[in-house]
Amino acid sequence: MLGTGLGQLASEITDKTEFPYEEIPNFPVSTVEGHSGKLIFGKLGGVDILAMQGRFHYYEGYSMKDVTFPVRVMYELGIKTLFVSNAAGGMNPAFKIGDIMVITDHINFFPEHPLRGKNFPTGPRFPDMHEAYDHELVNLASQIAKEKNIRLVYGVYLGTQGPTFETPAEYRMYRTLGGDTVGMSTVPEVIVANHCGIRCFGVSIVTDLGGFDIPVEVSHEEVQEAANKAQPVMTELMREMIKRSN
Repeated sequence: MLGTGLGQLASEITDKTEFPYEEIPNFPVSTVEGHSGKLIFGKLGGVDILAMQGRFHYYEGYSMKDVTFPVRVMYELGIKTLFVSNAAGGMNPAFKIGDIMVITDHINFFPEHPLRGKNFPTGPRFPDMHEAYDHELVNLASQIAKEKNIRLVYGVYLGTQGPTFETPAEYRMYRTLGGDTVGMSTVPEVIVANHCGIRCFGVSIVTDLGGFDIPVEVSHEEVQEAANKAQPVMTELMREMIKRSN
């Protein structure tokens, strides 16, 4: 599941068949620049995969049911592992723009919970979330990064509804709450994936920094540019992880 400006991984997929979202019954359509909006079946690292090039967001006006509908489809197709990426603001003073942060946990700051309503039989009414991001996959990423001399950082992703970027005070609050990066996606999909018994691995590309002494203005174009620069490294990491985790 590829976030803002992170669609390059799709070009690595071989033997692929592509379906634009608008051609898939009941599928939402991405309205955000940098999200091309295609479902791609094919192979990566010799493994059969399904890729979402572009995702859906709560701020676009979709319900949480719509936002997480693709994960329900993945479950029905037999998907066992979800790899998810996003572009995010960095709040940890040790982070730099362009860093790849492996998500070790998340904080759900969305106003609507994706499991609100009638419980789907894919999981229990009250699913456990003590390991929302699979520890074995996090360790595998660390091993690959060490082999290939890739700089990885680790931390907690805080998901909020957007679409405004954070104020300096919000950045400081989110950091105080325990967040290392903040963004407008990922958390709903990961919650539903866990409910379906799908193990998850996530990365945030740090595309801007906030919450420090000097407020920094940020634009969507700058976020895309920073994400584009980080794409080759993220693609290498994901490709190798998919090959080894199958």
